Amino acid sequence: MSILPEQVDISTEIAGVKFKNPVIAASGTFGYGEDMKEFFDPGLLGGISTKGLSLKPRMGNRPQRIAECSAGMLNAIGLNNVGVDKFISDKMPFIRSLKDTVCIANFFGSTPGEYAELAARLSEVEGVHMLEMNISCPNVKEGGIQFGVDPKLAAEVVALSRRATRLPLIVKLSPNVTDIALMAEHVVDAGADAISLVNTFTGMAVDVNTRRPVLSNVVGGLSGPAIKPVALRMTWQVCRRVKVPVIGMGGISTPEDALEFMLVGACAVQVGTASFINPYAMPEMVDGIRAFLAERGIPSLKDWIGGLET
Repeated sequence: MSILPEQVDISTEIAGVKFKNPVIAASGTFGYGEDMKEFFDPGLLGGISTKGLSLKPRMGNRPQRIAECSAGMLNAIGLNNVGVDKFISDKMPFIRSLKDTVCIANFFGSTPGEYAELAARLSEVEGVHMLEMNISCPNVKEGGIQFGVDPKLAAEVVALSRRATRLPLIVKLSPNVTDIALMAEHVVDAGADAISLVNTFTGMAVDVNTRRPVLSNVVGGLSGPAIKPVALRMTWQVCRRVKVPVIGMGGISTPEDALEFMLVGACAVQVGTASFINPYAMPEMVDGIRAFLAERGIPSLKDWIGGLET
C-alpha cells in the first residue's frame, strides 16, 4: 500500500553524521556550492563535497580540459582550486549559511605530510562536518593517484591523516585498481570512517584530423552513465567487504540509479556529471527517491539500503 511522499523518512547517517537525504554533490562538479544557487537552493541537498582543496591555490591543467564522449565526459581539470586559506575566508561563509546541509571538505596533497596538514587545518574550520581524502585523481602528475593504487601507500597516508583530525574521515577510492575491495580493507584498517567510490576511470580521446590527443593532459577521467555498471559492481563488492558506511557514485543520473546503489549497500550517493546535463538533477533525485519509496509503501530509506536479493 502506498503512502504519502512526505511521510517517507529519507534521512541517512554516515559515521555518526546525520544527512537529511542521501543525495550529495560530488567533489569537483559543484564548486563550493554557491555557483549553483541560480538554479536551486543548495540547502535542499543532504550534503556537499567541496571542490578538492590543496594547501596552495592551483591553476590546474591547461586547456583543453574537458571532452564529451559517448555516454559521458572526460575531464583533466587538474584539481584547480582556491587553496585552503581562500576556501576558509571566501567560500565557507556561504556553506555555513546552509544550516542543515552537511559540508564535506574534500582535500588532497602531493605528500603524506601535506594530507595530514590539510586534515588538521580543515578540522578547525567552523561548519566543516566531515573530511573526504582524494587519493584517486587520475589526471595530475603528483600525489593523488599514486596513493590510490598502492594499498600500502594508501594505508600510510590515511593513518597519518587519521591522527591529524577529530572529524569523520571519508576516503575516496580509485577504480583504476585490480581489487578495489582490497584497497577498501586497507584504508579502513588504517582509520577510514567511511568509503566513497568510485572516482573517474582513466581514459583518453584523440582527434583523427589533427592526429593529436583531445585533452592537453593526454589522459583524463571518464565519468557519466558509461561507467555506472562498473561503479555499481565495485560499490557492491566494497559494501560486502567492509563494515563502515559506503557512499556510492559513478554515472548516477536518475532516482532509480541512486536507488540501485543504495540497494547494493551504499548509505548515500554522490552525483556529479548529471548536473552538467541537467542542473536540477539532484533536487529532482531527492524528490524522486521519496516518491519511489512512498509508492511502494516503504516508510524509511533505511528499509531499502542493502536490500539486494541475490
